Amino acid sequence: MNGSAVTARRLGLINCHDCHLLVEAHQVAIHPRCPRCGAHLHARKPNSLARTWALVWAAIILIVPANVLPITITSALGTKQADTIMSGVIYFMQTGSWEIAAVIFIASVFVPFAKLLILVFLLLSVRCRTAWRPKDRTTLYRLTELVGRWSMVDIYVVTILVALVKLGAVATIEAGPATVFFASVVVLTMFAAESFDPRLVWDVIEEDA
Repeated sequence: MNGSAVTARRLGLINCHDCHLLVEAHQVAIHPRCPRCGAHLHARKPNSLARTWALVWAAIILIVPANVLPITITSALGTKQADTIMSGVIYFMQTGSWEIAAVIFIASVFVPFAKLLILVFLLLSVRCRTAWRPKDRTTLYRLTELVGRWSMVDIYVVTILVALVKLGAVATIEAGPATVFFASVVVLTMFAAESFDPRLVWDVIEEDA
């Protein structure tokens, strides 16, 4: 980024997070709400780094039981079988359903772990005040924010199975304890991506220019 580049911050403007209206900073000091939509105005998301770190650490802790505990418990002919996310992926691979296995693995394993790694990387890059490829880091953030909700695919699959496979004494499928932990991880990572302010990536470069 060129140190002489004109930015809204240098022009004394604040962007509304809801309707994206640009408001002069001196007006915000008098009226802290957006004149168009009424949302609270602030130059950067308050306590962005602290809140994002807290949400990321909570997600890291919960992702362990989400992958270790069973996500489905199948009862059929007097026998019970508990499956974790990975055992479900392996089962579909062994039965030749590679497409289903790939969808579950990408949505329920790869995406949550990738989101956490990217968020940690972004947080550390801002903390270390690095100027390394800000455009690419902003793109990573946008990608993380975009794909986050697709991690819920596994929860949708479990919900559909529980609703459909109700054959009485023949077979039943119940949601396992990992379901709550996995859903919590997805929600926490979504909130973490939302609480992170990508403008901090550029602020570091502007302040050091």
